[in-house]
Amino acid sequence: MGLPEKEGFLVLTELRGRGVRLPVLVLTGRRERDAVACLDAGADDYMQKPFHFAELLARVRTRLRPDGTERQHVLSARDIRLDLLTRRATVGDREVALTAREFALLETLLQHADHVLSREQLLSHVWGYSFDPTTNLVNVYINALRKKLGADAIETVRGVGYRLRTQ
Repeated sequence: MGLPEKEGFLVLTELRGRGVRLPVLVLTGRRERDAVACLDAGADDYMQKPFHFAELLARVRTRLRPDGTERQHVLSARDIRLDLLTRRATVGDREVALTAREFALLETLLQHADHVLSREQLLSHVWGYSFDPTTNLVNVYINALRKKLGADAIETVRGVGYRLRTQ
């Protein structure tokens, strides 16, 4: 929790506020930090230092377990698959190289497949709140993804935003 530039609790609440769903395990040496507050803010687990390393590893394994008891780590729609653990994207049998931003954009679109997301929603999920809403970053990255995934993978809904098609 005691990060050098920004308090970890604030980072957690900002991530969850932006809809980021990656597993969060809070590790803290602070006695005053309330486990309930961290869990209510969106942490998936909480450990106070000192802790046994074997227990930490077991808790991490639990969060990454691919048996469906935890967050799904492979997102897919049509023939597009995105593995969040290995950070690999495939279209059919072909592996597609994505930049970090392309990966984050595709992850957001897959998490909301068949839903229309506005440019502003995509900006806040992928780039954060520090970007000018009039920027054309979303358009540029959507076009890059279309070239890599197929022109019909992402639909433009005029005047509203973009939708990753599932059919």
